[in-house]
Amino acid sequence: MISIKRATLEGLLEAARNTYPNEFFALLGSTHRNNVIDEVIVVPAVYGQRHTIIRSGLVPLDFNAVGSVHSHPGNSSRPSVADLHSFPSFGRVHFIISYPFTIESTNAYSASGKELEWRTVE
Repeated sequence: MISIKRATLEGLLEAARNTYPNEFFALLGSTHRNNVIDEVIVVPAVYGQRHTIIRSGLVPLDFNAVGSVHSHPGNSSRPSVADLHSFPSFGRVHFIISYPFTIESTNAYSASGKELEWRTVE
């Protein structure tokens, strides 16, 4: 079971809403030994309606990084083929937030694309 701080997730939902109709992308981190996701690492990127181009040479080295999060402007939070290819490059857990950018429209996946159970924690 993946755990993410409620405040962290709420900030990500707001970022997805503010970036709409374009996609949003960030890395996720855990600053605690209990592996609760509580950090957002914003990376230089170009956000488009059907893609995000990450400037990988400018991605900060952060040993707390455990995965990624991105939004889908449409109503599907299933990973695309491009998502499945990029997941292994960014860690072990990946959140996709789809329109209308709520907790209910959010799913988590492993680096191989398997859907994961997750929960919010205070």
